[in-house]
Amino acid sequence: MSERVKVDVAIIGGGIAGCSAALQLRHHGLNVCLMEKGALGSQASGVNFGGVRQQGRHFAELPLAIRSREIWGRLRELVGSDCEFVPSGHLKLARSEADVDELERYAADAGELGLKLETIGEARIRAEYPWLGKAVIGASLAPEDGHANPRLVTPAFGRAARAAGADLRESTRVAEAARDGERFSVRCATGLEVFSRFLVNTAGAWGGEIAAAFGERVPIAIHAPDVLVTEPLPPVVTRSIGVCGGDVYLRQVGRGNVVLGGGQAWADLALERSRPQTEVSARAIGKAIEIVPWLESALVIRSWSGIEGLMPDELPVIGFSHTTPNLVHAFGFSGHGFQLGPVTGMIIDELIRNGVSQSPLGAFDIGRFGEVERPRLAPADTNGG
Repeated sequence: MSERVKVDVAIIGGGIAGCSAALQLRHHGLNVCLMEKGALGSQASGVNFGGVRQQGRHFAELPLAIRSREIWGRLRELVGSDCEFVPSGHLKLARSEADVDELERYAADAGELGLKLETIGEARIRAEYPWLGKAVIGASLAPEDGHANPRLVTPAFGRAARAAGADLRESTRVAEAARDGERFSVRCATGLEVFSRFLVNTAGAWGGEIAAAFGERVPIAIHAPDVLVTEPLPPVVTRSIGVCGGDVYLRQVGRGNVVLGGGQAWADLALERSRPQTEVSARAIGKAIEIVPWLESALVIRSWSGIEGLMPDELPVIGFSHTTPNLVHAFGFSGHGFQLGPVTGMIIDELIRNGVSQSPLGAFDIGRFGEVERPRLAPADTNGG
């Protein structure tokens, strides 16, 4: 059965960014219909490690991360739940003198951009974090960073958006998207057809397909995290942990389970499937034990993965289309979009209402790839995710 809906803004993709945008747009009185081919947060937004960090960001992302951290601090007020956000502090570890130098340089440069980090030497590491292994010789602490439960965050934004009056459609695959005159039309496999003044592309790993439908081809690849969780353990790991090089990360939640990961899982975009790889998981476990030897006897009880869009420069695409008026892109977060999700929704809202965002977006412009062709009026077989 066909259904026709007219709104101010149509959104393709129901991750954190899309649901946050729906919420913000409704707060400002715009009518919204969001289409998600699966469940809200079923891909990158819901399957990641759950790190809420500013530390280690590319400096182009840092202003967005700082702004987003303020939103994380008032999550309960915004969406009715704190989503298990814990400002545990993020400790980035050095395992060589070169790593120590890297941390010191980054801390100095980040400080000039407003992020205060504390570098920690080996003696203090041994005194304050006796559970860290001998491989660790230094660290950098971001005391306001932390972690949250990715399974909870997107659904919480979705519930809040629905309560504000947004029309959120799950299990609604986009089959075709086009611009006809002054409006967009989005046709879905369910028979739903949405007409809107603005179109927002928050389709994650499938965002490149949406962009290509409007003549903007980007060299997007896929990223699939390989993540595991242990049985509940006594409370030991007091910080969210990362390392120089990024080959392992871990955190301990309030129930005692340790979430850890590192490396790439198997994924197939066409099949829309991903799964951990035994050898990758084993390497991550070995590196986790190297930095936290106490984990040696822990039992892993579950592993998982999901699919995220990966850009060549590992920076997302955020901003207006270069080919199509009123088309806004926000995709390709390259495995580190969880913390940025709440502020990305605010940026989308600002772009639609004001034509500009208060956050600097130049580094994220889709035009940096230079692959633009004439848009098609009736693109075929376009997925939203």
